[in-house]
Amino acid sequence: MNPPMIRNTAFAAALLAGLFTGPALAQSTRHTRTVCEDVVVRDQPKDKHQIAGTAIGAVAGGLLGHQVGGGKGKTLATVGGAVAGGYAGKKVQEHQQDKRANTHVERRCREVRD
Repeated sequence: MNPPMIRNTAFAAALLAGLFTGPALAQSTRHTRTVCEDVVVRDQPKDKHQIAGTAIGAVAGGLLGHQVGGGKGKTLATVGGAVAGGYAGKKVQEHQQDKRANTHVERRCREVRD
């Protein structure tokens, strides 16, 4: 084989093997860049399930419900009052926590491909 043919054959073999990345192949590579943004984050309350409000509301609702009705109706009123009071207590505590919630700004970054 003559020397130019050997060089072309070696170039073709290197190209197929992935050893050579000429200008045409370099254009197909992707670049990544970092994109950052500021996000307002609300702090989680200590009692995120509002257990205290639910318990206090259930007791108060049960006591109020017990004052109503007689016989089996009294039992039903007590249970219904406890359920309704528990729900109301949970919502009251949730509202109070939302009013007192602290917020802060966090910087969040991620990699994006072009």
